[in-house]
Amino acid sequence: MIGVIILFVLHWYGSLFFQTFFHHRYASHAMFTMSRTWEKIFHVLAWIFQGTSYLSPYAYGVMHRLHHTHADTEKDPHSPIYDKNLWNMMWNTRRFYNEVDRGIKDIDPKYIKGVPSWRAWDKFAEHNITRIAWIGVYILLYWLVGAPLWAYFVFIPMHSLMSPLHGAIINWFSHKYGYRNYEVKDTSTNLMPVDWLMWGECLHNNHHKFGGRPNFAVKKFEFDPMFVCIRIMEKLNIIQYKKGKLDTDYM
Repeated sequence: MIGVIILFVLHWYGSLFFQTFFHHRYASHAMFTMSRTWEKIFHVLAWIFQGTSYLSPYAYGVMHRLHHTHADTEKDPHSPIYDKNLWNMMWNTRRFYNEVDRGIKDIDPKYIKGVPSWRAWDKFAEHNITRIAWIGVYILLYWLVGAPLWAYFVFIPMHSLMSPLHGAIINWFSHKYGYRNYEVKDTSTNLMPVDWLMWGECLHNNHHKFGGRPNFAVKKFEFDPMFVCIRIMEKLNIIQYKKGKLDTDYM
């Protein structure tokens, strides 16, 4: 059972790392820059760690920019105000994401500008055969660590839906529970001051106030672990951190 826990924790934090670092802070908000080579490397790494629930950085970035512009309005891709429950919100989010991903959603060009796009890779990574193959990998790994039968039915579905699970925590619970440092026009909250669970994403109210700020922590008692990673990758010259960057029209 220890092996199952280790696999789940590694997948949880590994998948979420790329979702917050690459999809959110880079693709959506352009908080830092990187070379085209590194951009493709992070596309591949995101696929490896997200697996079955791989999200296109392009579709994610466009949808998230729209979320910031229309937060908690009828045009918001995901709002707990206009969706009657968590499942309804996530289903509508999936539908909206698919429309953006397939290019059938009419999008203002300003929301697309600068979003990383490797559509050939996305097509491969999001193909049904590829997603099913990843489920096979999860089953094999659980077999290798000697997981009990019940663990397959409890944990494999969560591995398969890891990215939507992360999204549900932020888009639902971080708009309903927690505390607020700022009175913004939406319902965003901070779930926890030291975000050990979501790589800093739970400092959501702070982020909605300062959408382009790489460090989501604002108060002295708050801590954003992803910002530490950003600074380390800057020192390694993997990225170029935009110091002093705040908001733009879509942030």
